[in-house]
Amino acid sequence: MARTRTQRLEGQIVDLQARRIYAGAVEWRAGRITRLIEDASVHARRLILPGLVDAHIHIESSLLPPAEFARLAVSHGTVATVSDPHEIANVLGVAGVKYMIREGRRTPLKFNFGAPSCVPATNFETAGAALDAATVAQLLARRDVKYLAEVMNFPGVLARAPSLMAMIAAARKAGKPVDGHAPGLRGAQARAYAAAGPSTDHECCTLAEAQDKLAAGMRILIREGSAARNFAALAPLLKTHPGRVMFCCDDLHPDLLLGGHIDRHVRRALAAGADKFDVLRCASVNPVEHYRLDVGLLRPGDPADFIVVDGWEKFRVQQTWLRGELAAANGRCRLPRQRPATPNRFRARPRSAADFAVPAGVGRINFIEALNGQLITRHRRASALIVDGCAVADAPRDLLKIAVVNRYAPRAPVALGFIRGFGLQAGAMASSVAHDSHNIVAVGCDDGSLAMAVNHVIRHHGGLSVVGPGQSAVLPLPIAGLMSNRDGRTVARHYTQLDRMAKQLGSQLDAPFMTLSFMALLVIPDLKLSDRGLFSASRWGLVPLQSPRR
Repeated sequence: MARTRTQRLEGQIVDLQARRIYAGAVEWRAGRITRLIEDASVHARRLILPGLVDAHIHIESSLLPPAEFARLAVSHGTVATVSDPHEIANVLGVAGVKYMIREGRRTPLKFNFGAPSCVPATNFETAGAALDAATVAQLLARRDVKYLAEVMNFPGVLARAPSLMAMIAAARKAGKPVDGHAPGLRGAQARAYAAAGPSTDHECCTLAEAQDKLAAGMRILIREGSAARNFAALAPLLKTHPGRVMFCCDDLHPDLLLGGHIDRHVRRALAAGADKFDVLRCASVNPVEHYRLDVGLLRPGDPADFIVVDGWEKFRVQQTWLRGELAAANGRCRLPRQRPATPNRFRARPRSAADFAVPAGVGRINFIEALNGQLITRHRRASALIVDGCAVADAPRDLLKIAVVNRYAPRAPVALGFIRGFGLQAGAMASSVAHDSHNIVAVGCDDGSLAMAVNHVIRHHGGLSVVGPGQSAVLPLPIAGLMSNRDGRTVARHYTQLDRMAKQLGSQLDAPFMTLSFMALLVIPDLKLSDRGLFSASRWGLVPLQSPRR
């Protein structure tokens, strides 16, 4: 409950509307700002400015439910997020969306959830639920659903698929924005995609791609998360198009969230020489205005959502105020811990090493090449190592085996392929966080280790696991197989342990588990693996594991 007496805080007021900074004070009462006072006698050097907004993030990827995510994020000056709950929606359907909204209400951080548009993202995978156009329209009619979440089936948009166009029409009728997802689209395709209705894109990997989408009328989100790191490529937009840029993390594991959030984007942009007012508008004003969020921007009458920062050089958040209450101070959260419910849908049964065998065929194999710091992959071909009539992992060539195990149908066969880029020299790693359908994805050096890593996940009805010579570890994720019910710092510590183990086994990836989670995401080019087999986004269809020799 916001206090009814007037409260006051002095410092250097950062007025992003007038693009000026002045000595003075902020006064607020009952959760709303009543006055901004200019007072030259104020000598406090701390900066008082609007709170930070993540313009696109999947809360589930933090491995934490909303209220626990908030306890880490507020320490970094985050006051709001624009969040697509399609991860849990792919597992639990509408019930998952409602779960996230309900859990988000238990904390003052302002979660703004969208209606997932692609559940499942494609017809080439098995999810736990499906949301049709009528269901999405019902969600969009709710006041607590703020936008149509990223329209990931970009070929469907380009083809003007009736179901997708019906969802976009429902969003327009409700007066709500449409989020885009159009990796690699350039020129006429970018224009056609934008003309269909999506107004943002967070998938740009190059400046040229972003410029094409800006020319098509879209807004660009500069993404820097655990796996996809596009800040360096897109930073020039802060100087050329600051009014049409926002910051986002998209997917952020708990170890990185513990150390920073959108404040990390701000520090990096300021260090690169971008204008301070432009940077802060990208971090607050632009998403608030685009999504029409009920988030204060440090103006009289606004909600008292603001932050206190030590200065421009270090830009360290000292205080975060939400609805007029102090949510974090000096790096310590003041929000109480909330114990979440743990809904789930998990029917997978234990697997044996034999389930991961690949009989040798005639010809070369199609394999995935994973790229550090990117969600995109490359489609490659090579000769497989054959042992006892089977194609097996070849660690010296970094050609490992990848598997996807259907978690919803216990008797479904294991989908198998090969992958380069993980670098493991022994053992295996597995995860039930496998965008977007969240089956179990695993990479390993031998079939026995793959089975063991997968079975650790199955035994806990969801989680992350690592198996190595004489050692194994698992982080259980009982909430939909996506999130933990433990406190954020404990989850971050356990995640860091698993990350360290994967790197000790040879992985050179910055975030091996985050990268693993995207190897089943079919809508990001080019080659991925679903529970039904290898999928090429460029061909928009399944491809065989083995190709005839040419």
